Amino acid sequence: MKTVNITIRVDEDLKKQAEDLFSDLGMNFTTAFNIFLKQSVREQQIPFKITKKIPNNTTLKVMESSEKNEGIYGPYDDVSSLIEALNA
Repeated sequence: MKTVNITIRVDEDLKKQAEDLFSDLGMNFTTAFNIFLKQSVREQQIPFKITKKIPNNTTLKVMESSEKNEGIYGPYDDVSSLIEALNA
């Protein structure tokens, strides 16, 4: 199989993170990229879902509270206590 070189531009930090991940998975960047290309060709599509789901303000506030351990309740002694707290 004849190979060719491909040049792509990618953010330096993203490349480092990807290389670390691929290394943990036992492969290098080139192998991972080839897997992506082969899977794309096999499936005739990008092999994962691409969406533009952005959390709304309510979800973002809950996420921020959770990260600060605010508004976290429990543990509960029984299911009735949990349901009561959820309905409050």
